[in-house]
Amino acid sequence: MKRFLTSVVLAAGLFSAATAAFADPLKLGVSAGPYGEILEFTSKLAAKEGIEAKVIEFTDWNMLNAALQDGSIDANNFQHQPFLDNQIKQRNYDIVSVAKSVVVPMGIYAKKVQKLDELKSGATVSIPNDPTNAARALFLLAKAGLIGLKPDAGISTTIADIASNPKNVKFVELDAAQLPRSLDDVDASVITLNYAVLAGLEPTKALVLEDDQSKWHLVWAVRKDRAEDPAIKRFIALYRSPEVRQFIQTRFNGTIIPTW
Repeated sequence: MKRFLTSVVLAAGLFSAATAAFADPLKLGVSAGPYGEILEFTSKLAAKEGIEAKVIEFTDWNMLNAALQDGSIDANNFQHQPFLDNQIKQRNYDIVSVAKSVVVPMGIYAKKVQKLDELKSGATVSIPNDPTNAARALFLLAKAGLIGLKPDAGISTTIADIASNPKNVKFVELDAAQLPRSLDDVDASVITLNYAVLAGLEPTKALVLEDDQSKWHLVWAVRKDRAEDPAIKRFIALYRSPEVRQFIQTRFNGTIIPTW
């Protein structure tokens, strides 16, 4: 009997410790829109395990890492690794990525042609003018076979790294938000999903979309001192579950791509 009571006390102690570890609600930062929906769905799964999570949407991308750094939030899920690397370099953040998230696919859109191979010699293509997304656009164009990049091309690739351009494509670099409007004036444009959707474009009708192998998949980011936090790790494990994958595929019809 004494041994039994000791076991019960130990078990109760372990249960209490686990409950205490998850006692404070997780504050999860995300950019406004579909990413928040995915986190809200995951939060319902987490609640069944005693993990309370509060999803906080931000409209200003630059605030998300600032909030993570100062402890206002516990983790965020909105950015790809190149964006995070640049923010760390510029602002000396003590932040790390701990897991892959989803690919929010950049796409090649057009009004004047139905297929990429219909582009004529000398066609004009607009791409983002910020370094990270410009490189991303060039990689997508290379994947589509429209251009070729130098063998050592990386995430800092620019137009100067184009090794072959058989159709003599002319590039116009614009602010990302202006790209959908440029479709009336150019032959094609490489547009991030958020601006494509806001402009009423249908990603499923893009000439080409990124896939789950994109280098620009989103990541889960935390401060270094929280990288092994059990509640954060468990929430991310639930996020990367078959249930959440199914929700994403059903809810977003292929316009957001799980990496697991």
